Amino acid sequence: MSPFVLTRTLPPDATAAALRADVAEGLTGSPKALPPKWFYDARGSRLFDEITRLPEYYPTRAEREILLGEAGSVARATGARTLVELGSGSADKTRHLIRALDRLDTYVPVDVSESALAGAAATLLAEHPRLTVHALVADFQDGLVLPDTPGPRLVAFLGGTVGNLLPAERAGFLAGLRARLAPGDALLLGTDLVKDERVLVTAYDDAAGVTAAFNKNVLLVVDRELGADFDPDDFDHVALWDAEQEWIEMRLRARRAVTVKVRALDLEVSFEKGEELRTEISAKFRREGVRRELAAAGLELSRWWTDAAGRFALSLSRPRARG
Repeated sequence: MSPFVLTRTLPPDATAAALRADVAEGLTGSPKALPPKWFYDARGSRLFDEITRLPEYYPTRAEREILLGEAGSVARATGARTLVELGSGSADKTRHLIRALDRLDTYVPVDVSESALAGAAATLLAEHPRLTVHALVADFQDGLVLPDTPGPRLVAFLGGTVGNLLPAERAGFLAGLRARLAPGDALLLGTDLVKDERVLVTAYDDAAGVTAAFNKNVLLVVDRELGADFDPDDFDHVALWDAEQEWIEMRLRARRAVTVKVRALDLEVSFEKGEELRTEISAKFRREGVRRELAAAGLELSRWWTDAAGRFALSLSRPRARG
């Protein structure tokens, strides 16, 4: 087998079709909303990389601290021969796991960006020439089919990205993932933890305004891809803590009454002054809440690691026996 295999499970036009559907549904809904995955064109990815280095934004540093300290524990607990990473991107953090997994045979990165997958594979294969990389161009929320690879498998979903899913979406995602796991497989899940509101809000509303630019980038994506005429200067970046739901919401608030045309959809959308467009939720978790959600999906929490400050957690869970 070639050391690098790429399988495309998304049709070539799937991303464009999904954007059209999400924008049509989101801009005509009440309240208006767009999914956060549309932040990440090339510019958005660069901005997010900059965000991860900001002093206010702790999650990336906290998760990396755990990985550096506990990758060996993960390796011993799982004995994984295949590592599957959902939303792999540059696979930067996963390198710590790959170095620690001494039985690892195959790495399966899953991402919607073929260029990101190819770039990460080239870097990893230069560092680990005996590794097989079977990349999947796929949407991990939409009927993911994993290739036939050696077990046991460790599925990693890092970065706290699971918190971007609404509770019903999380439940469906975790249950679908459980259905794809065999006995002996495991899930490594990154979750940001509930903490002081001021720490949370400043992490999503930094003093330099990088997160504001990242938030507004979704408007530029819609402009470019769908012929819309959003002006980012018509909107303010807003980050709010919802104490009842225990999540951060990022929104764009109209500075004035404005009407936006989306030519590709033959759609005209009006915003009143002060009206908000939700662009992201980022749920924060507690250990018992993570345990309950995993259990509801048929997964049993077996290990729990946090950074020294208790800001972020990695959990290891396994499929419960059926019946």
